[in-house]
Amino acid sequence: MLPAVGVYHFPWEINSESVPEGRTLRTFGRLHSYDMVSSQATFTAQHSLVRYCIRVCTKFVEPFQAQLGSLYIVLGETEYNNGGELMLKARVITCVEGMNLQLLEKAIEEQRKYFQERDRQLAGTTS
Repeated sequence: MLPAVGVYHFPWEINSESVPEGRTLRTFGRLHSYDMVSSQATFTAQHSLVRYCIRVCTKFVEPFQAQLGSLYIVLGETEYNNGGELMLKARVITCVEGMNLQLLEKAIEEQRKYFQERDRQLAGTTS
């Protein structure tokens, strides 16, 4: 069986209240730190004046060319560790250094609008 489709989430939307465990998602961030021994990385993203951090388990994608400060897109499943902290278990990590973040955010918002409109139209035809 194939894993679920990864829906884009902005880094500032990922927290323990809004994303259930086991959810497949895509997100992005700059690689802040990487510990190969513990197979963990931290990605950060700036939104307004707040800096958001996402912890990522890299066990399934190692070895990968970690470039601190570079922009990455991560696809994986959410999991809570023993301390109740959310961690993303990465299936794919792709370096997208040089990508225009403003255009990526706009594309994600446009994709969401499209899916919402499509779902409304499908719900209207089944009634």
